[in-house]
Amino acid sequence: MTITKTVRVSDRKLVIKDRTVLSGVPDNVISSSAVSSGPVDGIFLGTQFSVPSCRHVVSLGTLRDVRFLASFRFKLWWMAQKMGDQGRDIPHETQFLLLESKDGSQLTAMDGSGSSSRSDEIAYTVFLPLVEGPFRACLQGNSRDELELCLESGDDDTKSASFSHVLFVGAASSDPFAAISGAIDAVKSRLKSFRHRSDKKLPGVVDYFGWCTWDAFYQDVTQEGVEAGLRSLTAGGAPPRFVIIDDGWQSVGSDQSAEEPEKPSPLLRLTGIKENGKFQSKEDPAAGIKTIVQTAKDKYGLKYVYVWHAITGYWGGVRPGVEGMEDYNSKMQYPKVSPGVVENEPGMKTDVLTMQGLGLVHPKSVYKFYNELHRYLAAAGIDGVKVDVQCILETLGAGHGGRVELTRQYHRALDASIAKNFPDNGCIACMSHNTDALYWSVLLPLDFR
Repeated sequence: MTITKTVRVSDRKLVIKDRTVLSGVPDNVISSSAVSSGPVDGIFLGTQFSVPSCRHVVSLGTLRDVRFLASFRFKLWWMAQKMGDQGRDIPHETQFLLLESKDGSQLTAMDGSGSSSRSDEIAYTVFLPLVEGPFRACLQGNSRDELELCLESGDDDTKSASFSHVLFVGAASSDPFAAISGAIDAVKSRLKSFRHRSDKKLPGVVDYFGWCTWDAFYQDVTQEGVEAGLRSLTAGGAPPRFVIIDDGWQSVGSDQSAEEPEKPSPLLRLTGIKENGKFQSKEDPAAGIKTIVQTAKDKYGLKYVYVWHAITGYWGGVRPGVEGMEDYNSKMQYPKVSPGVVENEPGMKTDVLTMQGLGLVHPKSVYKFYNELHRYLAAAGIDGVKVDVQCILETLGAGHGGRVELTRQYHRALDASIAKNFPDNGCIACMSHNTDALYWSVLLPLDFR
């Protein structure tokens, strides 16, 4: 007895439950079976090229008249959704794709005689582009209604021509949620680099109402402003139980000397791990940020106080050579933005980060940086951190083995420091909607944007 797999590539077609979803699949696209979990059957797709490169784009075949939902990055930092029914409608930087076929669709079903016929059965298909070695994959459409797979390392010196498991394709008969869950299970089993949120320790803040200072103050936050906000919320009958002191508490500065004429919008960089003067009280400056932490907890009954920092320290990174921070081995690096991101967000070509560069802590020194920063904060009574600007790492992989490798090293260091200094797993991930980060998330449980 021969059992036909639900998902397969046959005769240059991607077939789901005997329906052709993609036609004209190129010969250099190869498939291998995936271990099924629950109701999901699936395959991994790979591809081969004649010449190694740091970036490849390959067609997976033609997609027409099939309803889909795509989650794609409309900006470097964040995802949004888009619906359509043609390959050309699929945006650049698509990281998740769900196809639906049902009665009335144009998908072709094959009957026992080999003739085409309609089928009323709903079938959901999940496409998950993955990371493989130093490369990260995403999907996009073109004007010929072809679904394309884009592979990038982000480093001109990190090249490959052969990929075996860069895209998972899985399907379930009628339940899209089962299809998605099963697809994630299959990918987790393959990559072994991330855990489900349900398997991670959730920090205590998820059980309480709280307040983030960003919308009230932006970078002009002060300890007096934080207390005023807590006082106002309490007086209004909505006492918070946690606060996130967002951007504005750190010691930062620009690269300009006092003699230089001021540049428009100079990018600020971290110049020390301790708080700035706005968070040093006149009565006891040495207490630093501990003063507002004690006020929040003792006077207003807060259970948790978090603070913000970028995954690179600050927006412009850590200023190279600054006194007291030499051990972090920060060096200037200029972001190399993916063509797919630029397609969706052209402004990144002239963004202040792209133009003025970033002081990148060397990956071998980043655990030391995180640990010393977090240890100082924990000693002041801080319970956790909101780690922002995470997707910037994908643009800084040159000279470090590529975007995936740099992200992996930074996230391993961050996970280790969080586990050591904030045992409640006190970390919120922010601006982190790329699969480089998502598929290397072992401890971090939350992404609020």
